[in-house]
Amino acid sequence: MDNAKLAKLLFPDVVNTPDYYEEKFPYRKLPAKAQVTRMAPSPTGFIHLGNLYSALADERIAHRNGGVFYLRIEDTDEKRKVDGAVETIINVLRYFDIEFDEGAGFDDDAPQNAYGPYFQRQRVEIYHAYAKSLVERGLAYPCFCGEEELEKVRVRQEEAKVLTGYYGEYALCRSLTLEEIEAKLAAGESYVLRLRSQGQQGREITFNDSIMGEIKLPENIHDIVLLKRDGVPTYHFAHAVDDHLMRTTMVIRGGEWLASVPTHYELFHVLGFKMPAYGHTAHLMKFDEETGGKRKLSKRKDPELSLDYYRKDGYHPRAMKVYLMTLLNSNFEEWYEKFPDKDISEFPFTVEKMSQSGALFDKDKLHNICKNELAKLSEEEMYDFLKSWAEENEPDNAKVWFDDREKLLAILRLYMGIGMKRRRKDFVYARQIFELIGYFFDTEKSEAKDGFRLDKDEVSAILRDYLEGYSHEDDNQAWFDKLKGIADRHGFASDMKAYKAQPDAFKGSISDVAEVVRIAVTKTANTPDLWSIIHIIGEDAMREKINGVIG
Repeated sequence: MDNAKLAKLLFPDVVNTPDYYEEKFPYRKLPAKAQVTRMAPSPTGFIHLGNLYSALADERIAHRNGGVFYLRIEDTDEKRKVDGAVETIINVLRYFDIEFDEGAGFDDDAPQNAYGPYFQRQRVEIYHAYAKSLVERGLAYPCFCGEEELEKVRVRQEEAKVLTGYYGEYALCRSLTLEEIEAKLAAGESYVLRLRSQGQQGREITFNDSIMGEIKLPENIHDIVLLKRDGVPTYHFAHAVDDHLMRTTMVIRGGEWLASVPTHYELFHVLGFKMPAYGHTAHLMKFDEETGGKRKLSKRKDPELSLDYYRKDGYHPRAMKVYLMTLLNSNFEEWYEKFPDKDISEFPFTVEKMSQSGALFDKDKLHNICKNELAKLSEEEMYDFLKSWAEENEPDNAKVWFDDREKLLAILRLYMGIGMKRRRKDFVYARQIFELIGYFFDTEKSEAKDGFRLDKDEVSAILRDYLEGYSHEDDNQAWFDKLKGIADRHGFASDMKAYKAQPDAFKGSISDVAEVVRIAVTKTANTPDLWSIIHIIGEDAMREKINGVIG
């Protein structure tokens, strides 16, 4: 076989050689111990918790010692591409404070994007240069087999009870002569380009996984597809070329890719590339109440797998990162308890401390961390976080909520104890906060969370009496004394000791009267100090709410 002639026949327009690209994309000049990592999603529009889990690990590994973290879009599968998916990926990760140093999302001519383009479909000429080189060396060949022929091969293999796939004697086009190939090309037959695997059955490779440790795997024997019929590369071939030319030093990816290691191992070997370090993360698991065991988080069953779930409800990015760090590095939790106010970027993150077994996703633990992290925010940080979330997710309501800055700050001080020695830790995410304080802004739309326990006539009588004696100039004590007077006039105990001593002598206690006013004003029985709430809402709004109940 004249491999040089075959290479020219298959790639007549390829001018550049691999040496050209090796020179164009030189090894990066970085500090000692610096790593180059990447996130390389497909543009499907769905970005999940596992992506953030791996991205956080990649970002920490790269930035711990002055390395580079970049974003590459693996868009070789046109069928899976979703319009706007790349923007979604960038925006969602940016929300969770994951920033890239280069790659997709930056201008093509940005100085930091020297290793682009970062979309695989824009790199086809590069892959063709390396594919042509493999053909020249006798390590790749065209395969004209269609689906029917491949199906017949599979049936034969199953009948013979051997490994299925395109290899050895079952690789029908492996031994085609140059003349046969020329005839098929002249007849207009389409083809894929396959690797001429050097692997042998029964042999193993020893692979040192950065997370899992030493692993032995069967050598790849399959003549895998390198270029599809349209000339676009497969994931396996493209990722090998890209990771090499972008000078990636470490790849953190999900455990489902472990089975691909033999294929990637061989590709890096035949291409003459130094293989990056690979670390395969354990699956994110959750407790299954039906079985009593653990199972993988599922896109179909678990809405909490999608990052949009957390973004739309307004989970604080720092809380999400703190929680994921507890899953990523076993010693993080102890460090963070010791240094609760330090930036988590100061934590000495290491791949060696990453979990080898399935990390259990615990929503209760996440929520506890959220409560603690929100309680650490200053007044300004809380305001800015809520405003940013609201403008993106509730733009119409945001105009009302943030119309009066001082009013909202007063509400946050009341509800969250900002500025007090002991901060309240009731809140998990932004949407929950606005659900609790919605009554400050809306007299009609917010739904009542609690109903009155007293009958309607009793409620109306108490509220009329309350409005008649109300003065907005009263301080908290004078206001409460008037409330006690209402209790006495309507047969309720104004003194709790008297009520406890003789409960049957009264309709109820002062707390029942206060509850009537509280529900009328806030539509819930549980709130902070009611006098403070009324003075934030204002007298006119309070009277409007109460008159709405009286009817």
